[in-house]
Amino acid sequence: MTLAEDSSDPIVIPIHNWSSQIVMSHVVGQIFESMGNNVEFVTTDSQAVYESVRLGDVTLELEVWEGAFGASFRTALEKGGLHDAGDHDAVTREDWWYPMWTKDACPGLPDWEALNECAHLFATAETGDKGRYLDGPVDWLKHGKERVEALDMNFTVINAGSAAALWAEIGAAEKDKRPVVVFNWTPNFAEAVWPGEFVEFPEWVDGCDKDPSVGPNPNALYDCGNPAKGYLKKAAWDGMQDKWPNAYEVLTKISFTNPQIAEMAKFVDTDEMEPEDAAARWLEENEDVWQGWVTGGS
Repeated sequence: MTLAEDSSDPIVIPIHNWSSQIVMSHVVGQIFESMGNNVEFVTTDSQAVYESVRLGDVTLELEVWEGAFGASFRTALEKGGLHDAGDHDAVTREDWWYPMWTKDACPGLPDWEALNECAHLFATAETGDKGRYLDGPVDWLKHGKERVEALDMNFTVINAGSAAALWAEIGAAEKDKRPVVVFNWTPNFAEAVWPGEFVEFPEWVDGCDKDPSVGPNPNALYDCGNPAKGYLKKAAWDGMQDKWPNAYEVLTKISFTNPQIAEMAKFVDTDEMEPEDAAARWLEENEDVWQGWVTGGS
């Protein structure tokens, strides 16, 4: 049996607020267009998107990060309507992070208790005598405030308005090597620009976000770090396979590595390219990677 023709209706791809996801979405959109498909991009909240995929309002999600979106993804899976369309090769980590000059000022790092002892080094006018931790945007649901409370840390959590605000914070601190601790993740371009390390919190254990008895504080959730080797998955609306069988087959084969994803982000965050142009450049430079997905190779 050969695959049926794909529908001429647009495949709807959601766009979020960090560069690798935006560029990757355009990369995959341009691959689908090269196959003759219509593609539409919509800006979507990065947590609510799983409900949108489940309902078929958007067709897929290309970056399901375990740490940030695992809970929303699992909730939608339980309701039905979307499914796991496979993992990327990339291994993810999302957590508190500092550039290496911070360790010079606080040599006990990466231990979280050492960080807490050094909290005064991170104090600003905004946070008074407490350290300032710049967390991700609110919709990423990183639970920084809950972790600070659960571990009784001497820090105030401030949410960045965007990923760009996190990079601006690191860049501003670099000039005078001011100690700074921010939310960061891998893969992204930042690891090539600013060598640094993740803070080592009590190790993630399943249930840390659901059961207070898991983790060092028996009365609190979020008293451990995020998974150190998290997954990066793709999700698809259950109807995609029947409506766009050829595009769906390609989606299941798509798998990006950490360096590939970091490069996509770098084109936008460092080279200041527009996402569409960054995607076109990536496709041009990596034909050997993606052509096999389309032509039926492995």
